Parts: sequence; C-alpha cells; structure tokens
Amino acid sequence: MSWTFEKQGTKLEWRWKLQPAPHPQQTIAEVLDFLMDANIRLSEEVVRKTQSFEKLKQEAENCLQQSERFNTEKAEFEQASFTKFVAVLNSKKSKLRQLKDRIAALESADKAPKEEEEEEGHSTDRTEPIEEGSDKDHCVNDEPSETGGGGDPHSSPEKSAAAAATSRGRRGRKRTRK
Repeated sequence: MSWTFEKQGTKLEWRWKLQPAPHPQQTIAEVLDFLMDANIRLSEEVVRKTQSFEKLKQEAENCLQQSERFNTEKAEFEQASFTKFVAVLNSKKSKLRQLKDRIAALESADKAPKEEEEEEGHSTDRTEPIEEGSDKDHCVNDEPSETGGGGDPHSSPEKSAAAAATSRGRRGRKRTRK
C-alpha cells in the first residue's frame, strides 16, 4: 500500500507492506470504532466552534449597538454643550456691547462739557473760582489720561471713572453758578 502527499513543492510518500490480519472482523470493527470516535470528537468541536462563533457574533452586534448609542449620546452631548456655550458667548458679547455703548456714552458726555469749557475759556468776561486745595490734587483727579490712569500710575480704571464722574460733577456745578 502507498500514499503520496504534495503541498507547496514538498512531496511526501509512504509505503506499507500489509499482511493479512489474523482476525479480519475484529480489525475492521476497531478501525470503524476509531473512525466513529474521531467523527464524534470532530462533531463536538464543530458544535463548540459554532456556539463560540454565535456568541462572538452576538457580542459584536451588542458592541455595534453600544457604539452607535455612544456616538448618538456624544453627538447629543456636544450639541447641548455647544448650545450652552453659544448662549454664554452671546451673553458675553451682549455685555461687551453694553459696556462699549456705556463707554461711548460717557466719552461723548465727557467731550460735550470739554467743548463748552473751551468756549468758556475763550471768553474774557468770566472768571472761574479757584477751589481750595493743592493744584496737584485738582490736576490728577480732574482729567483721566488716555491710559486711564488719571496721572496716577497706581490708579485703577474704576478710580479713573470715579474721578471723571467727580470732575463732571464739578463742571456741572460751575455751570449752575453762572
């Protein structure tokens, strides 16, 4: 009896010399038992592999569903966060516009009295009373500089705004005394 196997360029050959079996019926039964046992083992392995494949398939479907759910939740979260961010951003923009409008209004209100004072400064028949106190204090607090310091390097914008409001108040009093 001979057997030949060829794969990827390798050739295997087996040769056996067979002799008649002393008990041919028993030998045939043993060969069939061996083949039946091998068949049962292979069938059980196929069942195990099939069950494992089904479990993996089910887990893959669950993972896919979970991934889709996570993507949906992520998109919803991002949309909600973006919406909240836009709301905060718009409120900040609105607040900045209001502050800019206030600054513009204060600057325009500050410019009008300066123009009137310049007109008053050109007339020769009026004199302004000098308030008591040092001239330095009057100059420092009277007009804020362009940097907002009011002449004082340690002054804050709030102090400058207060000084400007105070100087506007003095100007208003000067006009009422006329």
